[in-house]
Amino acid sequence: MPTLFLDCFDGMLPLWQAVQRPGDPPIAVNISPGQPEDVPALLAGHAVCINDHTYFDAATLARCTDLRHIVFLGTGASSFVDLAAAERHGIAVHTIKGYGDTTVAEHTIALAMAAARGIARMDRDVRAGQWRQIEGMQLHGKTLGIVGLGGIGREVARMAQGLGMEVLAWNRSPLADAPVPMAPLEEVLAQADILCLCLGLNEQTRGFIDATRLRLTKPGVILVNTARAAILDQDALVELLRSGHVRHAAIDVFLQEPPAPDDPLLSLDNVTLTAHAGFMTPEATRTMLRRAIDIVIEVTRDGGSP
Repeated sequence: MPTLFLDCFDGMLPLWQAVQRPGDPPIAVNISPGQPEDVPALLAGHAVCINDHTYFDAATLARCTDLRHIVFLGTGASSFVDLAAAERHGIAVHTIKGYGDTTVAEHTIALAMAAARGIARMDRDVRAGQWRQIEGMQLHGKTLGIVGLGGIGREVARMAQGLGMEVLAWNRSPLADAPVPMAPLEEVLAQADILCLCLGLNEQTRGFIDATRLRLTKPGVILVNTARAAILDQDALVELLRSGHVRHAAIDVFLQEPPAPDDPLLSLDNVTLTAHAGFMTPEATRTMLRRAIDIVIEVTRDGGSP
């Protein structure tokens, strides 16, 4: 079954080559640092594609008449693929979970620590010739709240406990084996000194942390989002950052990537930003790519029917 890796990029190519094994199905590779041009033409004759960062809206999907499977490199397929349109056109969308739980959790903790100590702001000051010591927040003994205790949330909890933090978590569904104390969402929001969003994005979680819920947080809270931007009401967050209610926000995900030049997050000093890189380590990428190939093998074995 013809398969195309639609949007590999130069830095990923050696990792892709490293995980391939003898006997794997042939997979053509298209190198594209950004959105590939004329996606339907590239996919003509291909029943399966591996997708890293290409947007499939309804109109694009309608023109991909040979496509039956999209293997999305990650969990957040809904940010890149119109899932309802894919279903209408008989295109199955496969995601890859758990490949980077530790990697994303490490990035989450790194952002929390950077926000707590004003590292990015002091770095900018020193480079600009300004010597300003910023008082930080000691993490030991503070409460870290986690919204979404899946694989990433559990790893964040483990690392935070290693730093001597108290951890309190909420999850959308009950957990029989929760490794940390669980509490109602309102309690987690109210008690957290650092609030980490680790929810997956779907129609139930889109806009989940809205203005009302953000205002339940403790004055001076630090908010870390390494999940998806659409989970959070950005306008409300910006308002609370400007007022000082939110001490600092550390953000790895944006509604538009890269963000528009007029995105208000870019102009605020009490915000630390990274370029949706929480998952990017060679270890996580190799795991993700190998699992993508295994999915291709599975759907090929099944004859390609979604």
